[in-house]
Amino acid sequence: MVNKMLELHDIDVPEFLRVLDTCEGNVFLMTREGDKLNLKSKLCQLVGLTQLIEGGKIAEAFVICDNEKDEQKLFRFNLFKQTDK
Repeated sequence: MVNKMLELHDIDVPEFLRVLDTCEGNVFLMTREGDKLNLKSKLCQLVGLTQLIEGGKIAEAFVICDNEKDEQKLFRFNLFKQTDK
């Protein structure tokens, strides 16, 4: 199975981190340089997201999910700004 890359735009960082905490599988941040950071790691979140934040929001990010449900959850969050609470 090939994982699809999901492009996220204009993401509220605290809400995004809350959604990440609910993900069951690995979620990887892909940088333009080709680095792949596992966002389930708090250290990788700090390193990876710090580079992407503009004005308190993530302007643009590319993620790949191991779990299809996580991908759907992040897609809904990106598109509708909704979280599963």
